[in-house]
Amino acid sequence: MTLLLLIRHGLTDATGKRLSGWTPGIHLSARGREQAGHLVERLAGVGISAVYSSPIERCLETAAPLSADRRLRVARREDLGEVRYGSWTNRPIGQLMRTKTWRLVQQVPSAARFPDGESLLEVQERAIREVRRIASEHPKKTVAVFSHADVIKLVIAHFAGLHADLFQRLVVEPTSVSAIGLGDGMPRIFKVNDTGDLSSLAPARPRTTGRRTGG
Repeated sequence: MTLLLLIRHGLTDATGKRLSGWTPGIHLSARGREQAGHLVERLAGVGISAVYSSPIERCLETAAPLSADRRLRVARREDLGEVRYGSWTNRPIGQLMRTKTWRLVQQVPSAARFPDGESLLEVQERAIREVRRIASEHPKKTVAVFSHADVIKLVIAHFAGLHADLFQRLVVEPTSVSAIGLGDGMPRIFKVNDTGDLSSLAPARPRTTGRRTGG
């Protein structure tokens, strides 16, 4: 079984305010950089064989401290990238919430397509294809995969057996880790939106047997 750690990027100054999408030049905030550094501590003891990331700056910057700590190159993958929001890109979320399309995205997301952009089902399809490919290339290993909230939620929904219309019930916070096992028959979901202690993902130490001798 391959264990995929699906990690959302850290905070930016636009998080929760604008629909950043693929807008270039949006970097982690001071708090986001702190979150990325803390992620290294949270994953201490977890053996990671490879690091993959969306090619967007905020994901690459979140992956950088972990990849440097483990001396691993970050492999960029287009299909891990954010939703292509088309003409909605970089617009204020408060403004978009007043549109009919926003209500459709929240209530029947499987029918939603962003103006001049992708449908959410297309995003789900490309993301699932990519994580399956990553899992097949790293059998029985643990891999860190840095992406975006909606992309990760759509992947989790698929492997949890949830219809895409229910994916909005999931919450994926900045630098949260969701852990999914693939390649061993039935997919297994070990964590969703974990922002705390990740020591349970580290391999268990073998128990010693027999009585101790000596004083």
